[in-house]
Amino acid sequence: MSLLLQKFEMLDDAMAAVLRQKTEVERLRIAARMWKSARVMLRGVIITEHPDWNETEVNREIARRISHGVIR
Repeated sequence: MSLLLQKFEMLDDAMAAVLRQKTEVERLRIAARMWKSARVMLRGVIITEHPDWNETEVNREIARRISHGVIR
């Protein structure tokens, strides 16, 4: 049986204060941009690791990594 370890990072007080001042729409926009950025970075890593993979294989691996293996 494997042990799943999760790392939780806490926001510092200054960043939390900035985010509290944002509207719900602004916070969602920030989250969407962070999600897109993570996908772009993962795509670059995966393409470097597996230059022979096609687009479908790359997208499947992105989904697998982002979902922590739930999506296969």
